[in-house]
Amino acid sequence: MKIILDHLTKKFVSIHNKKEIVTAVNDFNFEIPDGVLIGLLGPSGCGKSTTLNLICGLENPTEGRIFFGENDITDLPPESRGVGMVFQNYALYPHMSVKANIMFPLENLKGDKKLSKAEIEERALKAAKVVEIDELMERKPSELSGGQQQRVAIARALVKTPNVLLLDEPLSNLDARLRLQTREQIRRIQKETKITTVFVTHDQEEAMSISDLIVVMNKGVLQQMGKPQEVYNNPKNLFVAKFLGTPAINVFDGKIKDGYLYIGENKIRKAQADDQDVYVAIRPEGFIVSEKGVLECEFDRVETTGRDTSIISHNPNCISDDDIRTIVDADEKIIVNDNKIRFDLKDHKTYIFSKTDEKVMNV
Repeated sequence: MKIILDHLTKKFVSIHNKKEIVTAVNDFNFEIPDGVLIGLLGPSGCGKSTTLNLICGLENPTEGRIFFGENDITDLPPESRGVGMVFQNYALYPHMSVKANIMFPLENLKGDKKLSKAEIEERALKAAKVVEIDELMERKPSELSGGQQQRVAIARALVKTPNVLLLDEPLSNLDARLRLQTREQIRRIQKETKITTVFVTHDQEEAMSISDLIVVMNKGVLQQMGKPQEVYNNPKNLFVAKFLGTPAINVFDGKIKDGYLYIGENKIRKAQADDQDVYVAIRPEGFIVSEKGVLECEFDRVETTGRDTSIISHNPNCISDDDIRTIVDADEKIIVNDNKIRFDLKDHKTYIFSKTDEKVMNV
């Protein structure tokens, strides 16, 4: 099911100041193709969950329309939209078995949608098999691990055969190993069912690892949408560049002068633009250790983690952190002279952003 958000806006009255209006979603305008898993990504408070609540009908938009396919569903109640919702806290009924939890949405169907008991049990078992919990049907939620409880919640959403599946930070309550396992399960389930899925998270690694497309939000505004690696490689603004990537991108105060880009007194490369102050952002993997490299830094230490080596250094023009973190191959020779280390920079991992609007500059 294709989802279209047409100039969607949601405003709230501030709980702290009744005279203040807070815009949680600001003129959201994009299309989610049929059958894809899209990651809705951004920091806490950016409007991700509000967007999800607008899609499922738990919130009404202040402005704009929502379409499922060609149908305007903006004014439809949640139960008429054909969506399955999975919440952060699972929201399972503790006194019910796994089987009863999964069957519950079907038992409340009325009219021509009403199913027989045999049909309900058959569909519940089918949903349980999809998420691989069919052997746990008689257990109570308290007898399950966090990952198993999450799969019960997903099965309960799938049993209604929804047109759209909405997942609101479904992995945030799991430990690191379970998060990895469960996100792989979510991806597998989505590929098998081909249900259009919106996955809300603040964890960029989660979103990039399983999503067909990602939407990056900040302060209710869509910053960039695209395939995960394309957005990572070609950020449109400084916020997107800083938000995506682990370790985070290194940001420097720079300047363009007389046709060259500088970081401090280091001449980095040619740059065809008017003289101006700029931000220079360099991915950790964008550094090459070189005895005569263009960027000089003060060497601090080396951290080796398996296949990668991280070089920690400092530069007075770095504004993103006290440390500059660069990632090089563990076999690469590290050259340090007088406690100084020099780097050449990979052009495709080095970005220049305007200090006026923080948008990327193609120079």
